[in-house]
Amino acid sequence: MLGDEEDVFDSVTWESPSAPYDADHTVQPSGPGFKQSTAGTEDERGPHDPKWEGYLIVTVKDPVKELAETKDAYVSYLVSAKTNLLIFSTPNPSSRRRFQDFVFLRDHLVKDFPACVVPALPDKHRLEYLTGDRFSPEFMERRRLDLHRFLERISRHPTLQRSTLVRAFFESTEWHVHMHQHLAHPPGPEPTPGLIDNISDTLLNAFARVRKPDERFLDMRESVDKFEDGLVICERLWNRVRGRTNGGGLAPGEDLTADYHDLAVAVQGLGFLESGITDPLNHFSNTLLEFSALLRHKTQTTTDPFLVHLHSLLTYSHANRAVLKLRDQKQLDFEELSDYLSGVTQERDRLSAVISGHAGSTGLGLSAYLKDKVDSLRGADDDRSRVEKMRKLDIKIKELQDAVTTAHETSDAFSDETLREQTIFQYTKEAEMKEMLGNLAEGEIEFYQSAMEEWERIIPVIQRIRVDV
Repeated sequence: MLGDEEDVFDSVTWESPSAPYDADHTVQPSGPGFKQSTAGTEDERGPHDPKWEGYLIVTVKDPVKELAETKDAYVSYLVSAKTNLLIFSTPNPSSRRRFQDFVFLRDHLVKDFPACVVPALPDKHRLEYLTGDRFSPEFMERRRLDLHRFLERISRHPTLQRSTLVRAFFESTEWHVHMHQHLAHPPGPEPTPGLIDNISDTLLNAFARVRKPDERFLDMRESVDKFEDGLVICERLWNRVRGRTNGGGLAPGEDLTADYHDLAVAVQGLGFLESGITDPLNHFSNTLLEFSALLRHKTQTTTDPFLVHLHSLLTYSHANRAVLKLRDQKQLDFEELSDYLSGVTQERDRLSAVISGHAGSTGLGLSAYLKDKVDSLRGADDDRSRVEKMRKLDIKIKELQDAVTTAHETSDAFSDETLREQTIFQYTKEAEMKEMLGNLAEGEIEFYQSAMEEWERIIPVIQRIRVDV
């Protein structure tokens, strides 16, 4: 594992170097999203430590409404990057993409890299689509931030960042052609139905549980549960804070922004009655209005982005949970196939014992006895039929042995990859938590500093009021 002194995201510069490669074309350790020192053997790095081969700094900006005033109108975004990865043909690729292109990228990364934690996209079925407000500047900016965060998570992943599909997403001037080619010729071998796909659903089902769980993954699942519980609690509390600060439409006394506005109006009205202090009261009323505006500004620029990022991090954690669940399914496939092989082998041994006249020593119990009786009633209890069954069972046993071996290798490989994925997810999670909480703290500090300045300006005005006793 990486040491604490090697922060995978913050111990590197954010600028693209002028010469990203040295004379022998090795990657210079510069840029965010990968470990600075990738030298050494895998044993020195650790078998489950990820290895970055370069950096990919991405941005999503400049949302533009295309085909305006038509029924086919959509929003395109400028996606650009800075990189020193060898897979890219230029260190500064860029292109314009629409939301559907992001959907294609995400869906096929999930298919091409099933063991990787691919982040989710923002939900397209939002209220803005139903109300026809999806082209408003506010919505397009929220969508831009969501898409930017999606690409950031991909760019921080040492495997996904080097995907040919990601490269084409940033570089290709004929993206639609590339999409069709990717659909027609997906990377890697075409999946073929295996023996495990032909087993009855009564054998492999969604409700089965792993019988020999790996303690490492149990700890990971427990950690994910606690993390998501914490995010849910934070989201619920901050939604309550947001509602009470600038909820809009709440009952009187439950919306601070509106209450301060109403108080300002009341103080201004009082100023008309108190002719001797009308000017100070008007100044105080203006300060209340400014404070109300500051509360509203803090909600829009700090609280709302924090809640959006919090929910996005929760959906990202769900994607990580899905990978853990898929790993369990790979192990379950191996366990169920092993049991199936054991049952077929026992049946083959039973038939062999019957033919050799040692049926009583098989120890297979009542089920074997009943099966023999059924075969007898069907007229299939002669040795010739049993020999034919044994031949077929021998073939099935060979197929199952190969399938069990493959399932075991797949399960082990998937487990190793999942361990690496958890390390990568941990890095990304820590970086995003630092960014998210940092932005929240900066927003709160800015609000309180501005509020203090407003109230300090009104103090001399109040002090100038003369009170005759």
